[in-house]
Amino acid sequence: MAHDLLWGMTPEQLPADAPAWVIESVRAGQPVVVRRAVSVAGQVAVGVRGRLREQRFAASMAIDSVTRRVQPEQLCHVDIDRDLPAVRALKQLRPMLDDCGWAWGVSGSAGFELASGFQALHEGSDLDLILRAPQPISCAQAQVLVTLLDRAVCVVDMQVQTPFGAVALREWAGSSNRVLLKNAREACLVIDPWNPQEQAA
Repeated sequence: MAHDLLWGMTPEQLPADAPAWVIESVRAGQPVVVRRAVSVAGQVAVGVRGRLREQRFAASMAIDSVTRRVQPEQLCHVDIDRDLPAVRALKQLRPMLDDCGWAWGVSGSAGFELASGFQALHEGSDLDLILRAPQPISCAQAQVLVTLLDRAVCVVDMQVQTPFGAVALREWAGSSNRVLLKNAREACLVIDPWNPQEQAA
């Protein structure tokens, strides 16, 4: 599933033209993140992270080589001893999100560091969160959540994961008639992210 972290990637699975930093990251034992993309049978689309924000590399990983998998929901109550805005924001929001009744998780740089121990956060890092929403969330509910997130000590971005793809919480809470839904095959404008038949022409 997109945003899951996987261990077991080997340099041999990388394409021949992979940059040196990609090989270094994989050799260091860092996890790769599942991408929202279509892959061939027996493979999963993944992304390799580097030390710099712009260092992101798309690759494929053999499913048989996966030795460990961590999902964003498993990281909600993991703590790290670093005094950074994103870490403080997570601690601040955790009890309120737990009370909301939806399954949620931590992704992005925070999720990567919480799961792996490799430092990925810095003073200016946003906090990226995921909300699992198999059932529809109303715009009013989304607006309440946005208000909650805006109280945090850093910028917080939340993706709402519907059965058909992901939509930005802030976009769903906004006034637009259509929102951008991202799935493994495409990104398309829809009226209702829980009903993909209602797509824009």
